[in-house]
Amino acid sequence: MTLSGREGAPASVQPWNRQRLRSNNEWLLLERLRTDGPVSRAQLARDTGLSKPTVSAALAVLEQAGLVREAGLLAPERGRVAVLYEPDPTAGHVLGVDIGRARLRVAVADLSGRITARRDVPNRGRSANAVADAVVAAAHEAIAEAGVVQRDLVHAAVGSPGVWDESQQRVHYATKLPGWGRRGLFERIEAGLGTRISVHNDANLAALGEYAGGAGAGSRVFVYLLAGSGLGMGVVVGGEVQTGAHGAAGEIGFLPLPGSRENLEQVAAADSVVRSAREEGMTGPLTAKRVFAAARAGDPRAGAAVLREAEQLAYSVAVVAAVLDPDLVVLGGGLGNGADLLLEPVEQALHRLSPLRPRLAGSLLGDEAVLRGALATALGIARPEVFESRTAAVG
Repeated sequence: MTLSGREGAPASVQPWNRQRLRSNNEWLLLERLRTDGPVSRAQLARDTGLSKPTVSAALAVLEQAGLVREAGLLAPERGRVAVLYEPDPTAGHVLGVDIGRARLRVAVADLSGRITARRDVPNRGRSANAVADAVVAAAHEAIAEAGVVQRDLVHAAVGSPGVWDESQQRVHYATKLPGWGRRGLFERIEAGLGTRISVHNDANLAALGEYAGGAGAGSRVFVYLLAGSGLGMGVVVGGEVQTGAHGAAGEIGFLPLPGSRENLEQVAAADSVVRSAREEGMTGPLTAKRVFAAARAGDPRAGAAVLREAEQLAYSVAVVAAVLDPDLVVLGGGLGNGADLLLEPVEQALHRLSPLRPRLAGSLLGDEAVLRGALATALGIARPEVFESRTAAVG
């Protein structure tokens, strides 16, 4: 198992030789096709600066390797009809997994990133092994629905609360999932899936997902505040997730509160919303979701609990702003679904706390953020691997 991967050129970069140059040209063309859509040989030559014979030879290899396919014809007003090419998305598939305290989300995607099947099920596991087995079962259902054979599943990226320890092959600090720090759990998942997996912090994946396809797009320094059953933070700088020296960057929930024995997670996560609502006089079976619904309906007790939550989140943002100076902070996670009630009071409280005021926004991906980040991460690992293995077989 590996901690993370990134999308880029094939990993086995060697000193210059003719074979390596050819491989680099093929990778360049494949990535150009991936970003620009169906393109002709002549257009690829113009876009890349490669000669037409070089482009033709590289496309022939990519087509023979099953990485590229014909996508139709282009009939210009003058001149010959041109064949258009595109990447073959069926050359491999990836799996994204989001393990949360309340729900398990799994999705299968082809190499274009298109989701072909997914499962979203309650997390009813009463033990860590039961949760791991439920993940595998949901994944197998999705894989079967997608019609993917085992050899075509290249990589699975798993999002989990806590900090992944590569040396010990286990997660630390996932207190909301009892027993989740035990060794062997992710080996169990990997064996059940029958493919390599990588494990990542859920807030980091959510930040990556939101940066790639949500509110964080285009930000220079972007922070995703994951507020739900716990409190975490993902940081993206220049398009790269920042994990820190030990993978614990963004574990803002551990921040101690001045004059208190509590930490920030204890006063700013979902349970604290329920606790505040009870202190305000609300009764009955309460969840953070029900408190927010009551606040929208005009219940002043629920409204007071929401305002208290906003003040705690504003403190989180003030700390982050002082350390990282982000241009954008996105509120996500379960409590992020209440952004319509939270953003304005968070901004007001932030103005009282700090002169540093990054732009605030609600998540555009909502509950999908972690899963989308997991798929993006899996694709970043799988695409170069598929390229290397298939072109090597042709060569």
